[in-house]
This record gives sequence, C-alpha cells and structure tokens, in this order.
Amino acid sequence: MRPDTGDKVTTIAVKKAAPLAERLATKQQEISVTEFFEKNKHILGFDSRSKSLLMGVKEAVDNALDACEEAGILPDISVKVVRHPDDEYSVTIEDNGPGIVHRMMGNVFGRLLYGSRFHAIRQSRGQQGIGISATVMYGYITTGKPAHIISKVDGIDEVAWQMDIIINTKINRPDIVNESPFVWKGKEHGTSIEYTIKGRYVTGKQSIFEYLKNTAIVNPHSKITFTDPDGKIFIFERATDVMPQRPKEIKPHPAGMEIGDILKLSQLTEQKTVKLFLINDFSRMTSRIADEIIKKSDLKSSIKPKNLTHEDCKKIVKSIETVKIIAPPTDCLSPIGGTLIKKGLMHVLEGLRPDYYAPPITRSPKSVNGNPFVVEVGIVYGGEIPSDGQVSILRFANRVPLLFQPGACAITKAIADVDWRKYGFEQRGGKGIPFGPAIFLVHIASAKVPFTSEGKEAVANIPEIVNEIELALKLCARSLKTHINKEEKRKKTHVKFEIVHEILPEFAKKSAKFLKRPIPELGGTISKIMNVVWIEPTVVTSKKNNRSVSLTIYNYTTKDRSICLHAQLPKEAVDLTLFSSEFFTDMNDEGKTTWTINNIPASKSVTVEFKLSGRMSDMFSADDVYVSGIDPSMVVGADQLPGDWGIKGMDIVELDTKDIEDDIDVEAIEETEDLEDE
Repeated sequence: MRPDTGDKVTTIAVKKAAPLAERLATKQQEISVTEFFEKNKHILGFDSRSKSLLMGVKEAVDNALDACEEAGILPDISVKVVRHPDDEYSVTIEDNGPGIVHRMMGNVFGRLLYGSRFHAIRQSRGQQGIGISATVMYGYITTGKPAHIISKVDGIDEVAWQMDIIINTKINRPDIVNESPFVWKGKEHGTSIEYTIKGRYVTGKQSIFEYLKNTAIVNPHSKITFTDPDGKIFIFERATDVMPQRPKEIKPHPAGMEIGDILKLSQLTEQKTVKLFLINDFSRMTSRIADEIIKKSDLKSSIKPKNLTHEDCKKIVKSIETVKIIAPPTDCLSPIGGTLIKKGLMHVLEGLRPDYYAPPITRSPKSVNGNPFVVEVGIVYGGEIPSDGQVSILRFANRVPLLFQPGACAITKAIADVDWRKYGFEQRGGKGIPFGPAIFLVHIASAKVPFTSEGKEAVANIPEIVNEIELALKLCARSLKTHINKEEKRKKTHVKFEIVHEILPEFAKKSAKFLKRPIPELGGTISKIMNVVWIEPTVVTSKKNNRSVSLTIYNYTTKDRSICLHAQLPKEAVDLTLFSSEFFTDMNDEGKTTWTINNIPASKSVTVEFKLSGRMSDMFSADDVYVSGIDPSMVVGADQLPGDWGIKGMDIVELDTKDIEDDIDVEAIEETEDLEDE
C-alpha cells in the first residue's frame, strides 16, 4: 500500500496531435498568377539569358504593332539596346501608336493576364495579356530595377505621363512610383517602355536583329529602327504605305465547341430562348439550322438558355456535330497577301540577290475547332543564297516570327513531309528538310493560333493545319519548278543560238573568201535551224526606284508571226510611257496588261518598252510575262497565258498536248493525291 505523503496528485493532460490532413490544410493557400510565372519563367520563354533578352523585345514590338494597326497608324518603331556591366542591358522600345490613357498604364504594364484581346475572336499578335507585363516582372527579378513607362494620348491632353512600375507578385498588381506629367517634345502620341534585364546579346539566327528583320518581312507597312549595344544603327524602311486589312471580331463558331463552353455561354447570354441563343450568340447559325439542332437535341425552342442542364448541353454539342454548318467568316483574319509577301522579301533580302521569287500562295480559309485560319507560302530561289546546306525556313504566325523550337513546329513537319525531289531539290530518302539555294516562308493567320506553349514559339501539329501547309508548299513549288525548267530551256536555246550565230557566219565568211564569192545572207537559214520565237526581257534599274523595261520579241522562224504579250504590272508604278506604245492594247483594274504585235517578219525583232517608278516598281518580274495567240511550244522566255487571268478572246492556236496540264484544277488534284512529276 502506497503511503500517504500528504502531497497533492498532479494530473498531466496530453494534447492529442491534429490529423495530418488538417495540418496540410493549414499550409494550403491561393497562388497568385504572377507568383506562378515568377517561379516558372521558362513557360513564358525566359529560359536562358540570350533568349530572355530577345523575348522582352519581341513582346514590346508585338504590342506596338498591334496598337498602331488598331488605330490605323503606319507603325514607326525604334528599339535600342544598351550594354551595362554584370550582363545587364537596358532596352528601350518606342512607338508612334495611339498611346495609353493615364489610368490604365499601370494595369497594362504591371498586371499579368490583363488585356483587351483574350475574349475577342479575331487575329492579333498578343491575346493573353502576359507578354509585356512578364517582361517587366522578369527585368525586376533579375536586376531589381523598375520599368520606366511613358505614354501620350493624342487629343486628350497636351502632356505625357511617365512612371516607374514594378509588379507586386503577391497580389498581381502594379506598384507605381515617380509618377508625373511632362511635355514630350516632338511627340504627338505614342508609348515608350524602358526596362533593365539580365541577358546575353547574341548574333545569328536567334538574335534581336534577326527577329526585327523577319518582322519587317511580314510587316512591310512598318518602319523599324534598331540600335545595337555597339551603337550601330539598322533601319528597316517601310516598303509600302498600304495598311493591312483590319480584322473584325466575330462570334464563336459552333463547330468544335465543348459542353462546358455551351453551358457557360448559356448562363451569360441575354437571349430569352435557346433558339435565339443559338442564332444570335454564334456565327453562321441560321433559324433553320437552329431548329434542326434543337429538334435533334429533343429540346423545346422556347426553353430559357439559363435553364439548360449539363445533359441538355451535351445533346446540343452532339447535334452540332451532325449538322452541316458553313465555315466561320474569315473577315476576322488579316493575311499578308501575295503582293506584300513578295514585297517584304524583296525589300529585306535584296542583299542576297536571288534569281527567282516564286509567286506566293495564299490558301482559301479553313477552320479547325471552330477557329478560321489561312496559310500563306513564299519561296525564294537561287542567286547568292547558299546552296551547300539545308534550305532556310522563315516561320510566322499572325505576322510574328517564330525563332525557337523549329523541331516541334507544324510548319517544319509539313516541309519535311513533302517529297522535294519532285521539284528539283536534294532530299535524302524523300523525307526531311531539303538541301538547296532556297528560302521557304510560311505564315499562319488565325483567330487563335494553337501554340505549343505560352512562349508562342511553335505551332502545334494539328493535321488540318499541316495538310494546308503542305498543299500551299506544293503549289508554290510548282511555279518554282516551271521557272527552273524554263531557265534550262532558255540556256540550251541560248547555247544553240550562240553556236549558230558564231559558227555559221564564220563558216560562210571563210567559204566565201575561199570561193571568192559574196558572203551569203544567213537570216533565213538561222531561222530554219532555230525555229523559235524568243522573248528577251531587259530591266534596267536606276536611282529613286525607277525601272526601264524592254521586252524584245525575236522571230527566229520562217513565217511572219503575230503574238499577244501579257504582264502583271503594279498599277501604282506605271509610267505614262506604257500607254504611248503602239502595241499597247489594254490594262485592267488588277494591272494585267496586254500588248498586241501583229506580223513580225521572219528573222526580225520588235521591242515593247515602258517605265515603272516608285516603291512598288520592283514588284514587276520578268517571270510575270505571258503569251497568247501563238503555239506556246515554240516560244522561249515566256509561258502560256494562265487560264485564271480572265482575259477573253486570247485563244491559243496549235495547242500542244503537254500544255493541257496548265488548265487542270491543281488544287483539286493535290487535295486527293500527291502531285507526280510533270
């Protein structure tokens, strides 16, 4: 028995530990979107010092181009990069856009996922509202220095506003300091951003210079001035004053909609019935189609959209898949167009002096997942373009160069899948990037480009897009192959011509001397041997974009010949000398011009002359000269007039069977099977 000591007994209570799930729950908290991207900078493309420096410039220039185009202003953009110690660079991008109102400046540059284009279904360079604010965030993270913003709005206030901005990553809001108005001398409107960033300046294919050069190619309406860290200034002059077509915002197209999309839109609509909801809140939806969808979904047309259940929306989605709905409208897109693609390439790549610019191809609009898109392709060939390596590939999406991740891009895949051996290129095994002296340009314009990441560096391999790129490449390559074949024929004929003109006269001269007789006239003999009508274009370019063009027709046949010449001329560059020619017949609204030359005597020649001047003068190419009214098989130097020119009364005589293929619907053939060698 325990003795009684008289002391009080103390009871110790042991606190029971909280369950693990409860302890974990206390640690869970909402993550700011800014904090997420701060820790995952590589998702936005800031995954190396050299790439980060480029990405900041890219985002600012993209924003500047979008702002200028929305305001109908021809862009004038300057980019300046200054090198500092410790791998720091200060970057300044200034534009002549409409400016940003004072109260919105902080949100535009200091708040991620904030913008005006995310919900708009139309083509634009930026949509997520991430790019420029992510640049501000990354610059502050790597250097601790804020971004300095200046903006002036025309017509609202005479002063500009300036401020220093950093992003509060905890709440995804801007912290603004040193805010003040000031007079921005010589500037009516525009925006400037200066930020400091850790980086590494490089040259080559993935450099700031290359990005700006490529941007100038697909934005020929822009002037871009670049000052590199060594103080060298590069100016990419504006190649045209023609602004791109401004894309219009469209309603969502029902094709490709998911159940959740229909459910969300039904809760937001102001329409009173499901039928009105389908007709008014979607594009290409008629009353008849809406009735058909409602009937197949076993719903009443009078039901309120807000009363639609998950099961109802599921039925609607399935019904949409079975109903034929016209493709989405394409006025939400702004493709570059063949003329300006060629103009941009000529303006920027003229230092390479290529032999041939294949007529660019702009495909008919298509759609994928309800989003319309257009594919455009151009090929530059020969001249001083290096021929000992793979062809150069210029990838673009919504007029923005794609410089990274080529192996993950649908554009690269489409190029690699074409059998380029059919078109005169070296390609081992018929697969992969071909070798040869060429540059391939591919542009995708879409209301929503399916990029592989938020960094917008590559286009996803979606079958519909890959197929469209392949078809456009093949059509463009056909023109190139025709040009190559024509040049080979011209060279062979030229060699034959030189031999006949040099050997026969020399032989006749010596024979006449030996026989002590007069030297015979050899014109008829030479014509019998040659038996061709030779068209020799000559283009002389002088200063101030003036070009003198002469088209000489040599009749090396034994009969008098009549011929019609046709050429695609830039109407803006036409000189009055064109109309004073005795052979001039007509020019239509598209610049398609016709000359009629009758009864050219055998062994004689006739010359058509005209002048072009101005910025668009270099758009004329000798490869754009065609003939009609004569058997094209006997013509060297020009092709048969294409059937799609729409010029009536220009019937081809003595048509050779090998030329019948020119009238075939090439596009229809290529959509069902690969083209065989011509």
